[in-house]
Amino acid sequence: MKLPGPDHPITITSNPKRVRVTVGNTVIAETTHALTLKEAKYPAVQYVPREDARMDLLKRTDRVTHCPYKGDASYFSIVADGNVLENSIWTYETPFPAMAEISGHLAFYPDKVKIEELAS
Repeated sequence: MKLPGPDHPITITSNPKRVRVTVGNTVIAETTHALTLKEAKYPAVQYVPREDARMDLLKRTDRVTHCPYKGDASYFSIVADGNVLENSIWTYETPFPAMAEISGHLAFYPDKVKIEELAS
């Protein structure tokens, strides 16, 4: 486990905007409670609370990856509009203590879904 610091900063802030995630015309998630995670030089990632996602459209996969700063990530595929978008969502169900805020949240690959930040 590594801790964020000057050499690898990670910040988590509440996003004041409404975040909507869609696949085609299907809304997968919509929330006014997203968290914006900024990590080092990577693009910012929106973490959406599970309760604001259409969990009925998600299917857990066997994929697991490890981040030395956040912990082990589990993955979901999206099944919508007759399509399956494999491993298009990741989640840290038991993140390391420094990243506890993102527990219970989902992150989406922007090349697989449309992520919009709208005026709330």
